[in-house]
Amino acid sequence: MARHIFHLATKPNDLRSFSDRGEQMKRETCRIIKLPKIVDYRGNITFIEAKKHIPFEIQRVYYLYDIPSGEERGGHAHRNLEQLIISVSGSFDVIIHDGSLKRKFHLNRPNYGLYLPPMTWRELENFSSGSVCLVLASEYFDQDDYIRDFLEFTDQRKNSTNLKNF
Repeated sequence: MARHIFHLATKPNDLRSFSDRGEQMKRETCRIIKLPKIVDYRGNITFIEAKKHIPFEIQRVYYLYDIPSGEERGGHAHRNLEQLIISVSGSFDVIIHDGSLKRKFHLNRPNYGLYLPPMTWRELENFSSGSVCLVLASEYFDQDDYIRDFLEFTDQRKNSTNLKNF
């Protein structure tokens, strides 16, 4: 008989739903979210449930792959969209900017995701060979939600209220 060993690699308090923690989580600052991980000798499983592990309902999922060496992705912000970015295979860097501060996150584990609230500039670079970037988004695709000019982004950030810096 096969023996199964399961281990949930998050603390119980980490699994409270975002709605249980209050609406302030909705538009919080960028942060790494540790996702549940079930360890099994046959292979690990990580799962994501909207409003439980991430602070938004998932409306769209897409992934980036076969990215040539030295290429970059991103180079934009979203007015309303929230995202969780996960390196499901390989690694890459995510450089974020809030209009005044810049930070770099190195993603290389499939059970960790980078949460990006609205009005966060992002650039993805330094993709390892064979990397896959999975993105969970709070909205359907809307070209009007994109800000592709950094100066326009910083101007809109300065004129916005209720936006936190990271």
